[in-house]
Amino acid sequence: MSALRLLSRTKLYWGLALIFLIGAMSSPVSSSGRNIFLSTGNLTDVLRQVSITGLVATGMTIVILIGGIDLSVGSVMAFATVVSAMLLTQAGWTGSALLGIPATTLVAFVAVAALIHFVFKGLARGKGVAIGHRADIRLDPMRGRILPIAGGLTVACLVIWFLSGQVSSKFGVIAVLMTAPCVGLVFGLISGVIIVGGRLQPFIVTLAMMVGALGSARLLAGQDSAVLPVYTGSNATEDFELLRSMAWGVIPVPGLFFIAAIVIFGSLLKFTAFGRYVFAIGGNEDAARLSGVDVVRVKLSAYAISGFLAGIAGVLFVAQYRQGKPDAGQGLELDAIAAVVIGGTSLMGGRGGLVGTLVGVLIFGLLSDILQLHNINSNLQLVLKGLIIVCTVLVQERNLGQVLAAFGLARTKGEVTGGTTGRAGQRTAALQQEGNGGNP
Repeated sequence: MSALRLLSRTKLYWGLALIFLIGAMSSPVSSSGRNIFLSTGNLTDVLRQVSITGLVATGMTIVILIGGIDLSVGSVMAFATVVSAMLLTQAGWTGSALLGIPATTLVAFVAVAALIHFVFKGLARGKGVAIGHRADIRLDPMRGRILPIAGGLTVACLVIWFLSGQVSSKFGVIAVLMTAPCVGLVFGLISGVIIVGGRLQPFIVTLAMMVGALGSARLLAGQDSAVLPVYTGSNATEDFELLRSMAWGVIPVPGLFFIAAIVIFGSLLKFTAFGRYVFAIGGNEDAARLSGVDVVRVKLSAYAISGFLAGIAGVLFVAQYRQGKPDAGQGLELDAIAAVVIGGTSLMGGRGGLVGTLVGVLIFGLLSDILQLHNINSNLQLVLKGLIIVCTVLVQERNLGQVLAAFGLARTKGEVTGGTTGRAGQRTAALQQEGNGGNP
């Protein structure tokens, strides 16, 4: 039983290992006799392909952990591709510049002001603990309001100065990486505000945002420009090619973004109060609120992070496919949710993590790669993926013993206990019968 329990706890990793083994053993070989699946080029391509979905799934994991859902991430990512493509290829105050610069300025102001406030509050709390008392931390007006606002305004002015200088020509790599994710963050924050302020179901709000963001992307791109081509060194800066290159000749740059997101936000969930609050809200929101958790702030942060990562994914999409498209993220939210659930995060919230999401994304990527290497029909690929998702979720939501019992391959704990209790009852009845001289 201990071996079965260990297998049940590590089933996700065994699943990844099994998929990898199947791919390696069934892989076609090249003309030189090399295993195509195990080639460095193929494996790096898999990481490159899953990076966009992985970034979106990272944000989706945090939202699902609080018991929410975000169906708008695909459309938000598509909107970010249109913004990125226009900023890269069109000079002047285009619609993307008019949207992107205010959004980036607002995010910079709020982020810096909040950071300064929390730094001073943390120092004050540490000083209070040092002198031996635990009281409510109240900052004086200078540190509590004036300095954070002044710092936020200073950084906001620097952002406006930097981005306005880019408008006269075309935006560079750093400017696009600043602007598009901030636009995505604003979309996510709007969804969070409506969900929290209006006390509406996340499914309905993010579904409406999905439709609204798609329409906004089409309006921004224009009726005659459904696809915005981006050619580095021609109509866009040549430096943008960096985002699709190989870092140190080993790992694709989009893969670095994905891995960095997993490490940063995984650490945030595991080692900070924010992470504990996320799991607490997902486990029992009312209990978390009664315990003093600022549920509103945590929820807003979760949806903002989801939109921010969708914005980064949009920039990487433009770098990968050299175009911005209003429908670039069609179906992406479903792939992200599937990867999160395969990774063991419960749709009810409060259980899961980003390590599982990383494994789930890799399983999805390797599976797609195996099917493509064998030239499986694309429609059949969708059917197989659907079956694998259902089976994986069944294994994740039920322990391995219950799954085996469902197919008659093992007995559940209740059956074992019931059988033992039945035998004990029969033995007791027999002893009673002996005591009564054999009479029933």
